[in-house]
Amino acid sequence: MTTMIDGKKRACVTGGTGYMASLLVKLLLERGYAVNTTCRCPDNQKKMSHLLELQASFEELRIFRADLTQEGSFDTAVAGCDFVFHVATPMNFTSKDPEKDMIKPAVQGTLNVLRACAKSNTVKRVIYTSSLAASMGRISGTGTVIDEGCWTDVELLASEKPPGWGYSVSKTLAEKAAWDFAKENNTDLIAILPPLIVGPSLTLEVSASFSSAMAFLTRNQFLINSMKNVQKLSGSRSISHVEDVCQAHIFVAEKESVSGRYICCAVNITFLELANYLNRRYPEYNVPTDFGDFFEKAKAIYSSEKLINEGFRFKYGIEEIYDQAVDYFKTKGLLPK
Repeated sequence: MTTMIDGKKRACVTGGTGYMASLLVKLLLERGYAVNTTCRCPDNQKKMSHLLELQASFEELRIFRADLTQEGSFDTAVAGCDFVFHVATPMNFTSKDPEKDMIKPAVQGTLNVLRACAKSNTVKRVIYTSSLAASMGRISGTGTVIDEGCWTDVELLASEKPPGWGYSVSKTLAEKAAWDFAKENNTDLIAILPPLIVGPSLTLEVSASFSSAMAFLTRNQFLINSMKNVQKLSGSRSISHVEDVCQAHIFVAEKESVSGRYICCAVNITFLELANYLNRRYPEYNVPTDFGDFFEKAKAIYSSEKLINEGFRFKYGIEEIYDQAVDYFKTKGLLPK
C-alpha cells in the first residue's frame, strides 16, 4: 500500500509539539517510519525541546513550520508522504469568541491539510484526529449506546452555548468538512474519535485533557466543575490511555480494510464512579465523593466495537491508566503532599 522513501515509509504528523501528536511521532519513528512533523513556532525552544530530543536520536525526523490558518503552509511537510496524521487543532476553552479562536481555524486548518494531501500525489491515506465531542448523539434514559453513526447537534450547542460548546462544535464541523472534501476529491480518509486522553507526556507542559482527568486528585475545583459539564453534555466521562490512542491511529493507517469513523474509547465511567474509584485506590489524596445524586449511572456508552472488530486491542484499562498517571504527576510535583 505504501511507497518507500530512502527505504522507509514516510508519515507527516501535524501539531508535533502537542501532547498526543508528540507521542505519535515517537511511536512512528520507533516503528521504522521517516517522520515529518509541523509546528507553528519552531523557534520556541521550550515547546520544541521534546522534538529536538527525538531528532537527536532519530535522524529520520524532520520539523516544518506550518500554521492551520495559512493556506499552503502544509504543502512542503506533506510532500512525499505516504500517510498524513492530522492531529493539530486549536484549543482555547476560555475563549470569549470560540467562532474566531476555535471553530473557523479548525475547519480552515483541516481543509488546508487535506488540500496539501491532494496536491502531493503520494499520500495514500489521511488519518484525522476527531473527538468523542463530535459524536454526542441524542441521549435517552440510561446506557444509550453511542457509535460511529452519531453526530453532535451543532445547532443545539451553538444556540444554548453550554460550557465547552466551542470545542465540540469545532471538532464536529471540522470532521464534517473533512468528509465532504474526501468525497469530492476521492481521498482515503479515516477518523479516530478519542475521549479524554490520559498518560505520561513527552511535552514539558501537561495537557488540558490530562489535567482534567486528574482533577479529583489535584483537587482542582475549576476542572472538577468542567468534568461535570462534560458529563452533562456527553452522558459519560470516557477515558483512554494516550499510547492506545496513538497506536489506534497507526493501526488504521496500516490496515487496508478499514473505512470511515472509529471511536477509540477504553473506559466508560461516570463522574461519580471515577471519584469513588480514585478514592478507593489512592486514599492518601482524600478524593471527594459526595456530589449528591449527580449521574450515578452512565447515560451514554461510547462503543469501540467497530475498532475492536477490526482487530485492535486496548493495552490499558482504568488501573494501568491511573497508576501511570499518578506516578507521572508525582514526578512533576503536581499532587498534594
